[in-house]
Order: sequence, then C-alpha cells, then structure tokens
Amino acid sequence: IGSSMKSVGEVMAIGRKFEEAFQKALRMVDENVIGFDPYIKQVDEKELEEPTDKRTFVLAAALKANYSIAKLNELTKIDPWF
Repeated sequence: IGSSMKSVGEVMAIGRKFEEAFQKALRMVDENVIGFDPYIKQVDEKELEEPTDKRTFVLAAALKANYSIAKLNELTKIDPWF
C-alpha cells in the first residue's frame, strides 16, 4: 500500500507539525494540488456544511475571508483544534 489510498481518499503523512503533515496529505491525494491554497475555491456556506473532497479548499477560502474559528465550527462541526 502506498502513502495514499485514492479510492477512499485516505492518506498518511508525517511531519513535525500538523500543518506540515496536512500539506503533504493534500499533495498525496491529488497530484494537481500544490497545497492548502485559499484561492482555489470561493466561500460557499452550503459547501462548508457538506463534507466533500473540496471542503478543505472552501475552508481555506473562508479563513482567508476572515471567517472566525467559531463560525467555521458552527458550519462544519469540525473540532476547532484542526
């Protein structure tokens, strides 16, 4: 098994910090993705509510648009630690 199980969107990435491992995981899932780029998607609150393969990029756009962590937690139900 490689570092990416593409059929289920599962990856394993190791880094010194969560952010580094997350960037590596994004690059492993899709070779066209360079990393956590907030300019890839526009903010759409409906897309934040539904877990999809693109929600990570909508989250990046929301952070760039100054959404608060509390608001993102309310919309996504993702633990604020992440």
